Amino acid sequence: MKSAAHSTGVSPPTEEIEWEMRPGGMFVQRREAGDDDQSNGPMINISVAHASSHHEVYLPVQSTFWDVKKLLAHKTGLKPEQQRLFFRGKEKENEENLYMEGVKDKSKLLLLEDAASKESNLEELRKHNEMLKASEAVAAVRSEVDKLCERVLALEVAVDGGTKVSDKEFIVSTELLMRKLLELDGIKAEGEAKLQRKAEVRRVQNIVDTLDSLKARNSNPPSNIGKAVSVTTQWETFGSGMGSLNAPTSSSSSAHLTQDWERYDQL
Repeated sequence: MKSAAHSTGVSPPTEEIEWEMRPGGMFVQRREAGDDDQSNGPMINISVAHASSHHEVYLPVQSTFWDVKKLLAHKTGLKPEQQRLFFRGKEKENEENLYMEGVKDKSKLLLLEDAASKESNLEELRKHNEMLKASEAVAAVRSEVDKLCERVLALEVAVDGGTKVSDKEFIVSTELLMRKLLELDGIKAEGEAKLQRKAEVRRVQNIVDTLDSLKARNSNPPSNIGKAVSVTTQWETFGSGMGSLNAPTSSSSSAHLTQDWERYDQL
């Protein structure tokens, strides 16, 4: 004779399982105060092979493969989502339980980096190297502009002091600064390096504007200034065709102030 439960087609009531969260965010079956084992099962030690390295992981047997990945993140530098764990030749899912999948003490797992993640890391490294290269290029131009800025300051002191400066000085200085703008324009930059390049371009443009203003003031000096003094600069030969910009011939009726400029090898 069949039982009443079977005759009515109704399954007998089952006991509802209560769960609790253990430290680390792991859900386990709630244990009563009288249970012998208050921990999340016995602890096991498993070995994980990654490239040419081996890592030992010690954790409860009731843990999941996601728990293993979180521990390996501190050892390998790979985020849990960047990891692929294999046991007995099969990739395991994050939510799968170690014990239920046959992982025991001294078991061995294989860790591989996710291909998409690896490609992403390589792309980030490439961008970082390119940004570093661009920053170095901008810094090299900035160093040359610093020297040109000193020349412009010297011209400003001369003009403010009432010294008549040759127009050739402004022409040459402007030409050199424009070349620096071309160099900056040729630097491919992203991120922080792009901001550095933009700032340096703005700086060079401001210096060129200063030169234009100085040239105008030099051409129309204040009427209260007495005898003008001609300033000529001994320009050395530049490696990029600047040798044609030579200092003008000195005048016998003017006092001469000659300044030796530094040689620029790569202008």
